[in-house]
Amino acid sequence: MSGRGPALWAAVATLCASCALVPLVGPVGWMLQAALLVALVTAAGAGARRLPWPRPLVIVAQTVPALLTLTALYAGGQAVLGVLPGPDAVAELISLGRSGVADVSRYASPAPLTPGIRLLLVGGVTLIGLVVDALAVTYRSAAPAGLPLLALYSVAAGLAPGGTGWLWFLIAAAGYLLLLLAEGGERLSRWGRVFGGAAARTSRWSPWSGKAAAGAAPVRHGRRIGALALGVAVAVPAALPSLGGGLLGTGGRDGGSGGGTISAVNPLVSLQNSLNQPEDKEVLNYRTTADDTRDLYLRIVALDQFDGTAWKPSERTVTDVPEQLPRPAGLSPDVATTRINTSISTAEWYGQNWLPMPFPASRIGISGRWRFEEQGRTLVGDRGQNTRGLQYQVESLRVRPTARQLAEAPPPPAALRHEYTEVPASLPPVVAATARQVTRGAATAYAKAVKLQDWFATDGGFRYNTEVRAGSGVKAITRFLTQKEGFCVHFSFSMAAMARTLGIPARVAVGFTPGTKQPDGTTSVGLRDAHAWPELYFEGIGWTRFEPTPSRGTIPEYALPDTSQDTSPGSPAQQPTRPTTPSGAPRPDPSCGPGQRAGSGGCMAAAPSVPGDGPSGGGPSVPGVIALTLGGPLLLAVAALPALWRSRTRTRRLSADGPAATLAAWEELIDTARDLGIAPDGTLTPRRTADRLIGVAALPPRPAEAVHRVAGAVEEALYAARPRPAPQVADDVRLIRTALRAQASRATRWRATLLPRSADRLFRTFTTRWHAFRRRRVSGRATTALRRLTTALHPGGRRT
Repeated sequence: MSGRGPALWAAVATLCASCALVPLVGPVGWMLQAALLVALVTAAGAGARRLPWPRPLVIVAQTVPALLTLTALYAGGQAVLGVLPGPDAVAELISLGRSGVADVSRYASPAPLTPGIRLLLVGGVTLIGLVVDALAVTYRSAAPAGLPLLALYSVAAGLAPGGTGWLWFLIAAAGYLLLLLAEGGERLSRWGRVFGGAAARTSRWSPWSGKAAAGAAPVRHGRRIGALALGVAVAVPAALPSLGGGLLGTGGRDGGSGGGTISAVNPLVSLQNSLNQPEDKEVLNYRTTADDTRDLYLRIVALDQFDGTAWKPSERTVTDVPEQLPRPAGLSPDVATTRINTSISTAEWYGQNWLPMPFPASRIGISGRWRFEEQGRTLVGDRGQNTRGLQYQVESLRVRPTARQLAEAPPPPAALRHEYTEVPASLPPVVAATARQVTRGAATAYAKAVKLQDWFATDGGFRYNTEVRAGSGVKAITRFLTQKEGFCVHFSFSMAAMARTLGIPARVAVGFTPGTKQPDGTTSVGLRDAHAWPELYFEGIGWTRFEPTPSRGTIPEYALPDTSQDTSPGSPAQQPTRPTTPSGAPRPDPSCGPGQRAGSGGCMAAAPSVPGDGPSGGGPSVPGVIALTLGGPLLLAVAALPALWRSRTRTRRLSADGPAATLAAWEELIDTARDLGIAPDGTLTPRRTADRLIGVAALPPRPAEAVHRVAGAVEEALYAARPRPAPQVADDVRLIRTALRAQASRATRWRATLLPRSADRLFRTFTTRWHAFRRRRVSGRATTALRRLTTALHPGGRRT
């Protein structure tokens, strides 16, 4: 498949499969960029295949313009000359790619079209288009081209809630079938017309060849086979329960008048990156009316969905932010509360979509596109809204229950208990067994919660360590309970899971500890203040914070072992019985919180919950460093190869000696004119060529005389019996070259230097030598085979 028709249908198949990505993002303008890049790849491949190039070089010829275009679109400001991907441009593309991966993890469908997501979509579709074109057209094998198309569709099906719709599957399948039909039509056309009955007398129009298709019967049978395969692909997944809804499953999602949902992923891995940052960069600072900020945790989001391997936020309905937030669920008027006003300012580099604020908030004064999720009492940005450079005010409640109120709390509502005590069947039995063992003798849910907290924090022999392997899967929690070493994610996740096995509603909150008091009266919160903690529900009090992580945060008053039963709102805060971080003391080195990584455009969240890598932390990964170190110079070397080859050729020609020097100088003059846009005419004599060059370039008298001298020397070298030496010919060519460049525009001169037209000699030489090498190789194989055959037929030199 080397014609323009099959290449066109390969591009169509790619774009049909990419339509499945349309529901994943808001605006669909990225499809135009993707279509243009796929068309560029297709056109470059069609042009390269017209030359006698080896197949790998065709793929390179398609990759280079696609890469240059992507660089110009997404890293033009950092690229060399706006298109060449230098180290800065590669770093910017890597930064945008990481931002896109984080945005994909952070947003529910349809997600806003952020620059990172746009790069992933356009670059991914372009890559798939390149692979499909290489397999189906360059290597003439359309069937394997279905694998990258299936991969593209599978990405869309995996990211869309409940999978993609049936319409997108049919469009993708139709594109692939058209590609297969195009290949079949071309294969039949190479065999000529198939004779046989009425089919031989029937002409049918072929959409890929533009003429009557030969072999109508085989094509008709091919269409039937394709339709049958499509039917099987649709029916089989739907008939197998283990595959869920199959390729056409639509699934469900929460909805409502609020308009839209939120969803997120487990922040476990990115959290560990945040704990080991070398610089504790300030995330936000605040002023508050609270007289004691030790309990003023700034909560971001609640992770309430537990699947046995990870905690993550549920997908829930969001609404407009009400002027007065609803009263916290389960909070009784009998519990003492104090109203606190807090004014918060976030850093310009800190950009994530969940708003940090004290819990539980009752009123929020903020501008921008923010939505309210009632179950978690969180605010989430809409259509790209984030926390960069914000100033907002939060009125919140400081809830101060007594130990007696917690111990005497009635059972929670049945629906809430069912949702927040659910544990999967895959949870290892040791988790529930350990929870029962630790809480043996505790009569109330509150007593069990305190025993779990104290076991993790002081009594169980656990050690805080941010370097421990985070791990994943159902065995991660078992490994943590055995090794007794981890960071705040391990402690909070494990305590919440164990509380659920005891019938206590639990979830995990992520955010920041109170921070460090500053001399000007504000409080500074840095990356290392990021933290995770469990929240347990008690009827009459609501969601209540506990602190199982040793040496991190503060244990609340109501959870201290020596808290008196009659604690009143006005009583002074008691000192914890284990190491704490007072609000005025320096923060300890390690901290917890889902990570973010700062790039050139600001902070890019690697997870929805808390910030991670700061601008000065982490940096590119080892593969990224290798790509920057080796890939950038390699691309620059490839881009500079034509110019270097042209300069070397010019030097060699103009320094030649003997009779051949005149012809070499003439060849250099012709190539110089060609590089500057004056195409040669092989039908003209040297003298007529000189006249044409002088007229087209409008050369002044002195260079014109030099052209005539060079042309005369060439004629003498070609036709004279004894040509005279022409030592001045090299100087004449240099003079003419200077005049030609002076007459040309700046853009023409740049093009002649960087991408000289005469450099196609290099590619022609390469392809000629490549084909000669292949012919010698085939000839050598044939000679070897002939010798073996001769030896077999004439062993010992005698005929058998």
